Amino acid sequence: MNVEILSIGDELLIGQTINTNASWLGQQFSAIGARIVKTVAIADTVEAIISALDATEKDTNCVIITGGLGPTKDDITKHTLCTYFNTSLEIHQPTLDKIEEYFSKTNRPMLETNRQQAALPLNCTILNNVYGTAAGMWFDEKGKVFISLPGVPYEMKGIMSDEAIPRLKEKFSLKSIYHHTALTQGIGESFLAEIIKDWENSIRDSGLGLAYLPSPGLVKLRITSYKGAEDAQLIDRYFEELQTLIPEALFGFESDTLPSVIGNLLKEKNLSIGTVESCTTGLLANQICSISGASDYFQGSLLTYSNKLKVKLAQVTAENIINFGAVSEQVAREMAEGGRKNLGVDVCISTTGIAGPTGGTDEKPVGLVWIGIAFPNKTIARKFIFGDNRERNLQMTVWSALNWLRFELKKK
Repeated sequence: MNVEILSIGDELLIGQTINTNASWLGQQFSAIGARIVKTVAIADTVEAIISALDATEKDTNCVIITGGLGPTKDDITKHTLCTYFNTSLEIHQPTLDKIEEYFSKTNRPMLETNRQQAALPLNCTILNNVYGTAAGMWFDEKGKVFISLPGVPYEMKGIMSDEAIPRLKEKFSLKSIYHHTALTQGIGESFLAEIIKDWENSIRDSGLGLAYLPSPGLVKLRITSYKGAEDAQLIDRYFEELQTLIPEALFGFESDTLPSVIGNLLKEKNLSIGTVESCTTGLLANQICSISGASDYFQGSLLTYSNKLKVKLAQVTAENIINFGAVSEQVAREMAEGGRKNLGVDVCISTTGIAGPTGGTDEKPVGLVWIGIAFPNKTIARKFIFGDNRERNLQMTVWSALNWLRFELKKK
C-alpha cells in the first residue's frame, strides 16, 4: 500500500510548528508494511488543498490529510472535501451528542461553531474521536482512500490507532515488516560504513535491508525483514556481531537513550554521579536527569564557567590554568577529581572546551573539548575536536561524554 500525507496549516509552512504528525504517521505505516511515497505541507486555502489532492500519485492507495477540522472560520478542510467529492454537510447526530456531552461535563457554554463540528460530509464514514470534538472522515473515492484527521497530535494519533489503521488492515493486503534498530555514537556515517562493510554485505546477502539513519552525533542502524518476525533471531545474531565490531560506539537498541542506559548501569553498580561543567553549562547534568528516577544516582553539578570558580569550587590549581589553559587535559582531570570530592559522589564527569564561534586559536581551535571522568581509583581524560558550530559542539560534547562514560562503566 502506497500512502501520501497531506499536512494542512500555515503554521507548518512558516516554521511556527514542527510537523511531528508526518513523522509519527511515517513510523506507523512503516510498522504495518505500508510505504510513504510523498509528504506535503500546504496552506489553509481551498485552492491549495484541491491542488494537492489533484496531484496525488496514480499508484497511491491512501491519502492521509491532517489539519483544518477545528471550530473556527479558517478550518476549511471538510468544506473543501465536500466540494472535491461533490457532496454536502449534514449534522451527524452521534457526533453532536458526544460534543454536547463534552461541554456539559466541562461546564462550558456550547457555541454554534461547536455544534457545526458535527456537520459532516454525507458520503464519508465517520471516524470516532474520543480525544476531542473533531471527528475523522474516511472517503472511499476515485480509487483511493482519503482519511481526514484533526491536526492536534494526540487526537490524530488516537483516531489513527483506534479507527483508521484497523480499517486499513482490513481493506488492504499488507506485507509484514519487521524492523530492529541499533544506536551508535561517536563514529561518523562514512567511517562507520567502512568499519562494518563486510557485516553489511552479509546482511544484504541474507535478503535483509540495512539503513543508516544519521543525526548530529548519532547514527542509527536499522535492519529490516520483509518476512516479518520470523527473521528476528537472525537479526539479533547480526547485532551481536555488531557489538563485537564497535563496542565503544554501540550503546543501545530501539528506544534506548544514552541517559537511560547510563542510569541503568549506575543503579546496577550502585554508583552515584555528579558533573562539573564549563562549556556545557549544565547541559550534561540536564541530560543525565532527563530520566525519571535519576535522583537514585545523580547528586548534583558544579557550573564552573569562569576560571575563578574552577579554582574555588572544583579545586583546580591556578598554576595549571596558567600553564596549560582552562581547556586542557590537566584542568579537565582536576575538575573531575575536585567535583567527585566536593559533591561526595562515586563518579564525576567534567567538560571544558571552546564552543565558539569565537575564542579559538591555532593551538586550541574552536571545537576543542576535554572531558574528564574521575572514579575512586582512577581519573581519565580525553580530547575531542568537533567543529565550528557552537550549538552542535555543545550537543556533541554531551553525547560524547555520556557515551564514553557508558563504555567506562561497562568495564567496572
